Amino acid sequence: MNKRQYKDTVYSELARITKSLANPHRMEIIELLGQGEFSVEQVAEQTNLTIANASQHLQVLKQGQLVDINRQGNFIFYRLSNDNVFKAWKALRELGVERIEAVEKVVKEFRKSKFDFQSVTIDELIEKIDSGKVTVLDVRPESEYRQGHIASAISIPIGELSKRLKELPKRTEIIAYCRGPFCVYADEAVSILLKAGYKANRLNEGFPDWKLENLPVDVSIS
Repeated sequence: MNKRQYKDTVYSELARITKSLANPHRMEIIELLGQGEFSVEQVAEQTNLTIANASQHLQVLKQGQLVDINRQGNFIFYRLSNDNVFKAWKALRELGVERIEAVEKVVKEFRKSKFDFQSVTIDELIEKIDSGKVTVLDVRPESEYRQGHIASAISIPIGELSKRLKELPKRTEIIAYCRGPFCVYADEAVSILLKAGYKANRLNEGFPDWKLENLPVDVSIS
């Protein structure tokens, strides 16, 4: 193999990964699988895809070696191959927000049109936790919370929040978080909390970002 063949082969193999990611639905699936393991039916439900389409996208990601499968009896669950997959998605996400004006614009305009508050960073949340004057609220579906969550976080899925407000203390600030910066569960939660008289804000990042920093997490799977 000469030098040109060597380079062509290496770059062609690497291009398989970028081709696997080059679809908006597959990017959303990567973010979803950053929360834990999901069946194809669950992926379809959470991404508003048909089961057939979700299965096709998962197969492309599997062929690109970005996801693995976990067989449990008659059931198959998909998960990210390793933390580097989410790191790659996070880097792409941040690059897009930084370099593509349309991405930053649509995120800002969407939040401004619906929610009027500032988010906090992971570092700011750590400071608030250390002060002991904050309640951390996980508003993702309970199944995702059980697979992993910020240590000491309370789980109240967004669809149940309005009916369970009394479970939250009013004496401390509440920081809500969900899957990541493009997820709106936390925005919706803060809006509900503010209207109910709570002091609240959202974490700009999501649980996978927190976990990637090797910060304290808990798992609730029995």
